[in-house]
Amino acid sequence: MAKATFKIWRGNADGGEFKSYDTEISEGMVVLDAVLQIQSEQAGDLACRWNCKAGKCGSCSAEINGNPKLMCMTRMNTLSTDEPITVEPMKAFPLKKDLVTDVSWNYEVKKRIKKFKPRTPDAEDGTWRMQQTDIDRVQEFRKCIECFLCQDVCHVLRDHHKHEEFIGPRFLVYTANLEMNPLDTENRLKDLKDESNIGYCNITKCCTKVCPEEIKITDNAIIPLKERVVDEFYDPITKFLNLFRKK
Repeated sequence: MAKATFKIWRGNADGGEFKSYDTEISEGMVVLDAVLQIQSEQAGDLACRWNCKAGKCGSCSAEINGNPKLMCMTRMNTLSTDEPITVEPMKAFPLKKDLVTDVSWNYEVKKRIKKFKPRTPDAEDGTWRMQQTDIDRVQEFRKCIECFLCQDVCHVLRDHHKHEEFIGPRFLVYTANLEMNPLDTENRLKDLKDESNIGYCNITKCCTKVCPEEIKITDNAIIPLKERVVDEFYDPITKFLNLFRKK
């Protein structure tokens, strides 16, 4: 067995510091294994959130060597043990204790987004008809496990703290899932422009880069939504036609 040194953030909203722990590393271990081993053997009061340990619940999000990742999906053999491995909480949300942050803001944001509003069924038996291409298009968005790593790395939230003005990439994906569903009749474009402030996103693709489900957040969700907002509110021809529609 080899040994590795971990520098784990310990503290709360009032402050804290990195504390070093040496622990044994065996073949096949992930960072979460090492953190739980440290918790069991050396730091019984270490706060750490986790659940499935299979990369499907999104609970164990943290920053490992400065990179937002799932601890349960970060294998130790992908990290150098020549230097201490740092593990710290996500930066975009309020710190509760040690590696645990308060992500409840995300659930409040989700409540504000207009829900799915289906059109009238296509058949007398109450069913709808959809093209397979339409199904495939939105299926990608449903892979999201709400780990909120994309929210954590988003500079609008992380650096500029625009939580009251911007919903973040996770909920732009959620909105895209609704807007691009051919059965949905709700219109969320004005909300995207005025309340969600989609214009704040400058499509750096940092959210796409950290997504553990490999959802093409920027290309397949955010950019198409931006295009719809531009077509609706900034395209001169559409604005001209809207003058007659209002009458």
